[in-house]
Amino acid sequence: MTDHPENYEDVTVYGLDDDVEEQLLLAHNECTFIWSNKEGWPVGVIMSYVWRKGCFWLTASSQRARISAVRRDPRVCVVVTSTGSPLPRNKTVTWKGTCTLHDDQETKDWFYPELSRAINPDDPARAKAFQSFLDSPRRVILRVEPTERIGYDGAKMRAATAEWIESRTTA
Repeated sequence: MTDHPENYEDVTVYGLDDDVEEQLLLAHNECTFIWSNKEGWPVGVIMSYVWRKGCFWLTASSQRARISAVRRDPRVCVVVTSTGSPLPRNKTVTWKGTCTLHDDQETKDWFYPELSRAINPDDPARAKAFQSFLDSPRRVILRVEPTERIGYDGAKMRAATAEWIESRTTA
């Protein structure tokens, strides 16, 4: 990459490839979920998720502030980083999206086992126990349909920088 910039003002050239993003979203089960409160301030929490059917799926009890916020304004954001996943560090994707709340039995029937296995992949008994905790009266499921993406792959930036430095020292 001989066109390396002299600085990092524009890092969009180091985007996350689609196949790497898919690996990241399937390999991880933790994200930052962000919404706007009544005053318009962005608020975020770390939540467990599964990536299925082209959407992020999460859950919370309906009395949580994020649920009333989503009912008021369904525009949200989900951020996933490779830190803590089996993938190398410095890969991240941020998705703006629209959040829909579900409380129907059909959604619960497939989602609770999926999330439970994602959180407890090596312990079926623990996954089953966790699943029973999820099935509570006020629980809702959040489906975030992605609308706009920002991806970043630090390995690309690192490689381009090394190449640029090498070209400067051998010139």
